[in-house]
Amino acid sequence: MHYAPMFNIFLSGCWSSKSFNHVDRCLELMENQLVGKSEITHWELLKLAVLQRNLSAVHEIWKEYTRYYSPSVIMLRKFIWCYAKLGDLDSGNAALKHLLVLARQGSASLSISGTGNYQSSAVDIPIPTKEKSYEKRFSLDNLSSLTFEGNPEKNEGPVEVSMDESSMGHHSIMKNLELKKSFESQSKLNIIDALLLKINGNTFFNELGKGRCIPVAHTIFDGAVRIDSSNFQVKQEDFSELSSGKMKQGLEMTSCPLKNLLRWSFNDMIHACAQSNNYQMAEQLFLQMLDIGLKPSEHTYDGFVKAAIEGKGVDYGMKVVKMMQERNIKPYNNTFAVLSVGYSRTLELDMAESFSNKISDKLPKNIHTFNTLLAACGFMDEPERAVRVLAKIKRLKIKLNIRTYELMFTLFGTVNVPYERGNILSHMDVTKRIGAIEMDMMKNGIHHSYASMKNLIRALGSEGMIQDMLRYLDIAENLLWQTDAHQTNDLYNIVLHALVKAKEVSRLLNSAVNRHKAIEVFRSMRSCGLPANVATYNIMIECCSMLKCFKSACAIISLMLREGFYPQTLTYTALIKVLLANEDFEGALNLLDQSHSEAIQLDVQLFNTILREAYIKRRIDVVELVVESMHREKIQPNPTSLWYTFSAYVESDFHSTAMEALQVLSMRMISEDNEILQGKKSVFEELILNEDPDVESEIIKTFKGSQEFLATALMNLRWCAIMGYSISWSPEESQWAKRLANKVST
Repeated sequence: MHYAPMFNIFLSGCWSSKSFNHVDRCLELMENQLVGKSEITHWELLKLAVLQRNLSAVHEIWKEYTRYYSPSVIMLRKFIWCYAKLGDLDSGNAALKHLLVLARQGSASLSISGTGNYQSSAVDIPIPTKEKSYEKRFSLDNLSSLTFEGNPEKNEGPVEVSMDESSMGHHSIMKNLELKKSFESQSKLNIIDALLLKINGNTFFNELGKGRCIPVAHTIFDGAVRIDSSNFQVKQEDFSELSSGKMKQGLEMTSCPLKNLLRWSFNDMIHACAQSNNYQMAEQLFLQMLDIGLKPSEHTYDGFVKAAIEGKGVDYGMKVVKMMQERNIKPYNNTFAVLSVGYSRTLELDMAESFSNKISDKLPKNIHTFNTLLAACGFMDEPERAVRVLAKIKRLKIKLNIRTYELMFTLFGTVNVPYERGNILSHMDVTKRIGAIEMDMMKNGIHHSYASMKNLIRALGSEGMIQDMLRYLDIAENLLWQTDAHQTNDLYNIVLHALVKAKEVSRLLNSAVNRHKAIEVFRSMRSCGLPANVATYNIMIECCSMLKCFKSACAIISLMLREGFYPQTLTYTALIKVLLANEDFEGALNLLDQSHSEAIQLDVQLFNTILREAYIKRRIDVVELVVESMHREKIQPNPTSLWYTFSAYVESDFHSTAMEALQVLSMRMISEDNEILQGKKSVFEELILNEDPDVESEIIKTFKGSQEFLATALMNLRWCAIMGYSISWSPEESQWAKRLANKVST
């Protein structure tokens, strides 16, 4: 009686139900009853190996299968699928080449059964499992892995398993052995590098559209064929018959089922290249398909677009989509989704929204695309666009996940911030929004996560809704009691920071001392045994500036040092704020010198902290000392530095000095290096002195984003020129700059 089909059905059931504990027993029964493994048995074992993400098991199955079978096209297709799923591009590439050889020779024939399944004409005879040199079985006791037991051949280093005559299924091996030396002397990388130099950027797509890249596709692909992996090696001479013309001619005679099988195999490999961020191999495979006359499908282009975006950026992927449109090929929803994600990551929100609107299916996985776009909306502060995105999600009836709600709290948890402070009306709006979001979460059965609570508490703190923020902190502690202590510390830091910014003071009825609410929260945090970090101590030192208590700040520094934390730039900034709150400018300047002597990395924010208080108190002498100290430390001023300095002179009626200082500091904003200034003089001077009324818009448009400060500097210099002041591109020659340098030196 033939029991193999029964065991195959049982193994299939183990795979579908993920019941791995019974697989070992099944294989053991097959061995005891001398039931051989058919191709279907090997396929069921392959599915189990892929389910367990065990590449070594797939390699072992390949070795056992090729010992007794000459690989059929259907089994090669299944091995290619396994290698693609597990990311083994080299082995998948080699198996694909083997499949192409069989197709070229006409030794593979496929038909479609009455049920629509593909079937081979080869006879599938089960093989016995008992053999002295190979007695292995699956060990599935450990659900996290799928391994083989027995006495496998031990090898030092990579095991080279050449596809001999029996496993290759053709008779041209001996003839091709003579070509071994000539092929192995070629360098795969040299071939690819040389060809890619000719086929890069727009040239690739232009030449592809004209059919000029087809002749070189074979060279690119074959140059990358020689694979050396631990269980699978394919040598170049085995595929010498895959010349461009012969291969194309051979496939023209193949059946439609075989062409479909080849296309699916190429598609699996191209998608695997996209997952592995290997654009170069994806391009090679795509060109090879065209070379052999295999028409790419929408699924092919979908994988190629993904690979192009991962390898060369979203703009390059867009060129592939345009090529599809020229050939009247409609992209998949998946293609639109990956383009939307790509443009969201580059913050090109118009393009990202445009492609997200083209998504027409309601698959749950598409929520990732919309979440990425919502995150970009939050980063660019565009809540109105986010509303349109959520409306699109609702129309598609895609279920929201916790990540969506986390982003919604960030996008809609504030009304006025950061443009102005919250008020009663904005607080009412925020309360309604948060209530609506939480009601929707409850309706969909989604509970708060750490990130959602963190974003919600931060939003309430930014809006100045202190009582609501503290209430949600209590809720977070009760809901997220299993949260890591460091994550809980982050929540407390957000609350402390908001309290300090809001200057919330609580009055205790039984005490005449006004204590800051932040101190109470900090004490509660300490009493619970939560670990503090540098950020916690920096916030509490800044809190001391509102209490005007430098002694308390020093006590916190002492506690900070005892716990192994050392003062950083923000720590010195907070300490300087405490001294400035007491109008101790001399102490602040001394602390600035001390931070320099201790090799603390100073930044512009530290200097701006002193400039702000000096401007408010009209201490021009302090302003000048700080500005010159910045120059000597090679720290470029920013627009805030310019504003405090310029305003300090103006409010003291030193208008000419204010204009001279504005010009010098604007030059330093461009660069502290005089040679760089001279090199940019001709270009920037044309913008500054241009009388075109639209030049200011052009300046802002040209230097927006990362060069915003440069645009500010040019606008300031243009204003100086309009006011009749001559523009000097040597700021060190300014009388004001010379006076400040002499003042600090003496």
